[in-house]
Amino acid sequence: MEQILINLVSGALGGVGAGKSSPTFDLGMAGNIISGLVGGGVLGQVVTLLLPSIMAAAQSGNLSVGGIVSQVVAGGAGGAILTAIIGAIKNKAAA
Repeated sequence: MEQILINLVSGALGGVGAGKSSPTFDLGMAGNIISGLVGGGVLGQVVTLLLPSIMAAAQSGNLSVGGIVSQVVAGGAGGAILTAIIGAIKNKAAA
């Protein structure tokens, strides 16, 4: 459960960061947060599935600093990537 929360929070922050970094990607505050939540949650879970050591540590209740950092990075990257993709598509369609 902690992993999902870490992914969602870092994804939301990544989405807001990506949206505010460039007007091309900005979806508005709510749009950036929502796309960041989705992107962070999805990529965070993919990373968990690809790295079984993180999953084993989380299930044992022994989540290490390395595991937390990898979840934050994956969630933030996922949020930023999805926000950038949706923002680019939205702006391309508007043009």
